[in-house]
Amino acid sequence: MKSAQTEHLRPAAAGDVPALLALRTEAEGWLRAKGTDQWSDPETGERAISKWRESIDEGRAWVVVSERDEVLATVSRGPVDRDFWTDADHPETALYLYKLIVARDASGRHLGTRVIDWMSRLAALEGRTWVRIDTWRTNSGLHAYYERLGFRHVRTEEPHHRRSGWLAQRPAGELAMPHDLLSIGPREGHRGVAGTSLEVPLQRG
Repeated sequence: MKSAQTEHLRPAAAGDVPALLALRTEAEGWLRAKGTDQWSDPETGERAISKWRESIDEGRAWVVVSERDEVLATVSRGPVDRDFWTDADHPETALYLYKLIVARDASGRHLGTRVIDWMSRLAALEGRTWVRIDTWRTNSGLHAYYERLGFRHVRTEEPHHRRSGWLAQRPAGELAMPHDLLSIGPREGHRGVAGTSLEVPLQRG
């Protein structure tokens, strides 16, 4: 018997920025301990804060929170990255997933998998064909993780000014954990009721 969910998704708010920065810092340390050079340049200070705030203001950043509204994970969507994807990839057919980070003390809840499933459902709702990612070229462990979740490697790009470039995609609407979907909670200050609907602004571009 599946236990009741104690976490849900909601749009990130300005007040979440300190928690988001803490997630990023924790992830940087964890990656270093695993011996990968991913995120080896710490993202801190005003530049990092302004980037998170921009994503929040544009409605692109989401957080998974506990029943006490503690931030457990985050994910963002964004525009196509032209360093990697070209017109030949038909970029308008995909939703682009960025900055998926899960708190280490929330590991074991499959939050990463469930967040990707939510993004997959959103992509299908928008009429897209793919969910796409780009990841650090040297992080083979992360590549294997995404491949286990149904992503297929498209190619690896190596622009000299970027360390990411391992490109992969998964069909929109495909679910790895269809019986354990994340619900959507109300936006901070909103009187709505949490549910399983995708009550988010759709993006067509």
